[in-house]
Amino acid sequence: MTTAPQPIRRVVIAGGGTAGWMVAAGLSKCLGKQVDIRLVESEEIGTVGVGEATIPTLHILHEILDLDEVEFVKATQATFKLGISFENWRNVGEDYFHSFGKTGKGHWTAGFHHFWLEARKRGLASSYDDYCLELRAARDNRFATLPDNGINYAYHFDATLYGQYLRRLSAAQGVQRIEGKIAKVHTDAASGNITGLQLDGGALIEGDLFIDCTGMRSLLLGETLGVPYESWSQWLPCDSALAVQTMSVGEPVPYTRSIAHPWGWQWRIPLQHRVGNGIVFSSRHVSEDEAKATLLANVQGEVLRQPRLIKFTPGQRAQAWKKNVVAIGLSGGFLEPLESTSIHLIQKGLTRLVELFPSDGIRQSDIDEYNAQSRDAMEVARDFIILHYHVTNRDDSQFWRDCRDMDVPPLLKHRIQHFRDTARIMLRQGELFAENSWVQVMMGQGILPASHHPITRNMDNRSMADFLGEIRKDVVRTVMKLPTHQQFISHNCPAPKLDVAPGKPLGGASLRINPQARL
Repeated sequence: MTTAPQPIRRVVIAGGGTAGWMVAAGLSKCLGKQVDIRLVESEEIGTVGVGEATIPTLHILHEILDLDEVEFVKATQATFKLGISFENWRNVGEDYFHSFGKTGKGHWTAGFHHFWLEARKRGLASSYDDYCLELRAARDNRFATLPDNGINYAYHFDATLYGQYLRRLSAAQGVQRIEGKIAKVHTDAASGNITGLQLDGGALIEGDLFIDCTGMRSLLLGETLGVPYESWSQWLPCDSALAVQTMSVGEPVPYTRSIAHPWGWQWRIPLQHRVGNGIVFSSRHVSEDEAKATLLANVQGEVLRQPRLIKFTPGQRAQAWKKNVVAIGLSGGFLEPLESTSIHLIQKGLTRLVELFPSDGIRQSDIDEYNAQSRDAMEVARDFIILHYHVTNRDDSQFWRDCRDMDVPPLLKHRIQHFRDTARIMLRQGELFAENSWVQVMMGQGILPASHHPITRNMDNRSMADFLGEIRKDVVRTVMKLPTHQQFISHNCPAPKLDVAPGKPLGGASLRINPQARL
């Protein structure tokens, strides 16, 4: 006889860090009056903490949580982000920009880039970059929030401080934090469900639904329930990263820098008083020592501590939800931070769980839906990252030749060819990256479409020149009115200086949480 689903009243989150505390904050805000939420973590267990750059979708979570943007920025040493500068990816010595903004104005039949391609063919267009407010503002190191969401932006922040900030918020919303290491996971012999987590001090933390935020170890979903891991190393060759913090030596820029090397790439993420640096590399193509030397030779400012190594396998668990365990964050899969998707994928896992929350009991149909959506989200993000590696002119190392010559997933292969032939990007419902993101990266990596939509030929030269000219003038006028990035921060949300002397832990002051205003 089939057992009837049991109501979910006790939620246990295994692991803290960014993932654990994002889940705790979101669940307690939305469902805290209906379920008891406890989070188990140990101060002795570190977190990966490399995901310091975000994308604009984070605003959705912050609106759900009613966060005060000023206090959040101060508490996390945050700066603002308008996009990513990709250097040496297409060819050594060249760069392009993936911005968060919308470029130009499109038509229902075709995006703006079709009109730009037609204008370029007629000699009437300037650089594609000139028609995007966020891109030009980033290049000029300018930033301000604008009325009616007039500028699209995200943040750079200290991931550890962000977790601490959400921890304080979660506590104010009733989440109980339990200190301790998980010594044993108890399961029900009949159902296979997890029933409790036994801590090293002997305490047993029982629950109805368990959220696995234990990082790459995947203690609950992977180790206990045996959900296998699917490697994507055939498409994403990097398997190691080194991370290091340095003191700031100048004003922070409002964008992330991604600098390609012969066997990987380097990130540079500016915070208010320090810079997050790291290098992602393939251990099959370079030694750890050489990667470390390259990283340290290409940072600015005093190094606060020696680089730490992070080993990883790109990929995902075959299921994100099995029985009464949901994996969110690195416990469910890993993608390198090339397009700052890590925190977004945590957020999507959280909001998906809230949408499908099994308050009246766990049903397989909810599990199947959650897993299908999780897989789609991960695979789209994966394909977008693969695009940067595969479409390149670089021929200066075996690493880049391997990337250029590899077979790619079928949907990505189709998208590349479709854009190359027709300039079209046909998105599926709910995809993370907008048309303009795909266009900027594809053209930035060197694809110039062979044709474009015929609707663009309906405009004569004067109409086309006026159309593009007005867009460009609007961008220039708006950018000229903006303060510099540093001026905006200094006037609105300067963070207290931290004691970041070499060798000292990087921590933040506790700030009162006032869940209301935005800048």
